[in-house]
Order: sequence, then structure tokens, then C-alpha cells
Amino acid sequence: MNEEIKKRQLRNHKMLATGLFVLMTCIFLTMTYLQKYQNFGNWVGYVKAFSEAAMVGALADWFAVTALFHHPLGLKIPHTNLIEQSKERIGDNLGNFVVTNFLSPQNIRPYIQNLKISHFIGEWLQKEKNSNILVKNLSEIVLDILQKLEDDVVVNFISKKAKEMTGDIKINQILGNGMEYLLEKNDHQKLITSLSAQIKNYILEHHEMVRERVKKESFTLIPSFVDDKIAEKITSGLSKYFEEVEQDPNHALRKEITQKLFDFSSEIKINPQYEQELKAIKDDFLQPEKIHQYSHDIWVSLKKTLTEELTEEHSSLKNYLHKNIAEFSENLRTDEKLQHKIDHWVRVTAYKYILRNTNKFGDLIADTVGNWQGKELSEKLELEVGKDLQFIRINGTLVGGLVGLLIYSIAQLI
Repeated sequence: MNEEIKKRQLRNHKMLATGLFVLMTCIFLTMTYLQKYQNFGNWVGYVKAFSEAAMVGALADWFAVTALFHHPLGLKIPHTNLIEQSKERIGDNLGNFVVTNFLSPQNIRPYIQNLKISHFIGEWLQKEKNSNILVKNLSEIVLDILQKLEDDVVVNFISKKAKEMTGDIKINQILGNGMEYLLEKNDHQKLITSLSAQIKNYILEHHEMVRERVKKESFTLIPSFVDDKIAEKITSGLSKYFEEVEQDPNHALRKEITQKLFDFSSEIKINPQYEQELKAIKDDFLQPEKIHQYSHDIWVSLKKTLTEELTEEHSSLKNYLHKNIAEFSENLRTDEKLQHKIDHWVRVTAYKYILRNTNKFGDLIADTVGNWQGKELSEKLELEVGKDLQFIRINGTLVGGLVGLLIYSIAQLI
């Protein structure tokens, strides 16, 4: 019901109550005339008594109702225009009333315990229309943020954070720890296996090169067949050795290589020379102007990519969001543990928040009412309850008339 309808209803009820008073006045004047100048019998006195008392009741209740919201007839009679004069006290009392009767622990607990947000959200998100609305709104929000961000500010922020993060980084420690991590997980064994296989194959494929090398380093007096035999033995022995390394995970060479790598990783971490050399490489790679350029390139690329993904109707990012929203909706509707966890968190959080801020709710109501203009508050309240208060005037008119008639009747009997 809008304000215009409320105003019209209030006006109509005021006219009804006032019309009844005018009717009683007309009846009273008519009965007075008939009683004084005409002889219509005793019934005239009864009607006159009824209308006279009805007028008094109507005027009394009109004054009472009007005094709540206005000064009757514009006269500043004490204890009238009560709403405007007492708006601060009304605001305080209304705030205390709401807090005491609606926001007490025993009143809000049943409502909090019945909250089932997870199921409602799951059902809401299941509908494709709502999912599309959510993705669209999220995209618009992020796009709006991207457009409002100043590029220079973002680039400077990224550069500053990059400098802070890389300033104390010790590359030698990272490199040494990384090597130790790989060695402890035995991931380097795959590399040893691959290298052993490649060395074996290389030796077998280059048998002729080995033979020529042996012949070149051999003495002149040694026959060629002897050199060929030596080359064959060398080729066969080396290839078999590396084949053993390739196939045997516990080969002695593997252990020796592993130990050497551990020693090297420790050397990298504790040797000042490695620390200085790696620090020089880092400082050269992360010079301020380079960091700024890296930050600029990262931000431009990220902003361009996000803008395209959020603008296109069926982009990878939007498809990913739709997929995850659908999965989340399904989990909310079927996973009882997740439902309980979310609902429990919502209930506890809402309960604590409401109890912790009950006084603020009361203060909000009190301040809102207190900050209204007195006349505005009176008009608002009269608009809401004034229509019903007009029935007080109507009832006062009728009840006053009946009481007056009763008194007159008793007087006649006596």
C-alpha cells in the first residue's frame, strides 16, 4: 500500500467521523427546536439527549486523537501535539521495546536454529538463470574494479612487493635446499638412468671412433689387429658398465653420484663464493628498472586477459565459474556434512552478531526516530495508525450518545 492510498483512506475515515459529528449536531439542533416550539411528544427529549451526549463524546475523542499528532485548532494547549513533543522519548522507548521483546536470546534462538541457508543457496544456484545472473554480476564487478584501477598505481604496488619479496632471498639457499629435496626423494635417479642409457648407446654407436682413437694412441710396432681387439674390449666394457648402472638401482656409481650431489648442495649453501656469485646474478636480473618493466608487463597481460575473459559470453573463465558453481550447488544439496557445517557456522555467527549488537539496533531505532523532524514523525505515525484512530471518534460518538440516552432515561424514571 503506497503513501497516496494511505492518505486517501485517512482522509475518508476523518470525513466519516466528522460527518457523524455533524449529523449529531444537526439532530441536536432539530430536536432542540422541536422541543421548544413544537409539541411532538416525549420521544424528542430522548433523541435530543442522545445527540447531545454524542456531540460531547465526538468532541472529546476528536480532541484526544488530534492531540496526539497536532495542536487542536492550532491552539498550543499543554500536553497536545504529543508525538512531536516527545519524539526522543518515543525513539528510546521504541528501541528498548524492540530489543527487549524481539532481540532477546530466548526470542531469536528458535529462528536462528531453523535457519537452513545451505539448502536454499543450493536450490537457488541449481537454476541456470540464477547461475547466469551470479556469473554476470561477478564479471561486472571485477570489470568495474579493473577499469577503475590506475595502471601506474598497480604497477608500482607490484614492483614494491616484488622488491620486498626478493630483497632478502638467498638464491644459494634455495638452490641447495631444492637439490637436497630432489635427492631425498630420489628423483635424480631417473636422470642417472637416462644418462647411463645415453652414454651406453653413444659408445656402441661410435665404436669406430674408439678404434681409431686407440690406433692413434698406440705404438707403431703394435699390430693393427691388437689395436682393434683393445678397442673392442674398451667399447664392450664401457657399454656393459653403463648398462649395469642403468639397470641396477643400487649400483655403486649411483651412490657415489648421489653423495657427490649432496656434497655439492651443501657446498652451495655454505660457500660464500657461491652466495656472492648467485646474489650478483639475482641483482643483475632483478634491477629496479627491470622489476618495474616485469611488473608492467605482468599487469598489462593480466588486465588484458581478465578483460577478455570477463567480456566474452562463453570464455574459459566463465565456463570454469559455471562448472564450479554447479558442483558447489550439487554439494550443497547432497552433502549433509557440508550442509551441517555451513548452517552451523551461519547460525552461530548470526546468533553472536545479533546478541553482540542488540544495543546498536536499539540505538539505531532511537537515533533514526530522534533525527526525524517532529512534524515528519507525526505525519508518518498518523498515516500509519490515524485511520484506525478515527474509529475511536466514531465509537466515542455512538457510545457517548448511548450513555447520554441512558442517563436521560434514568432521570425520567426517577
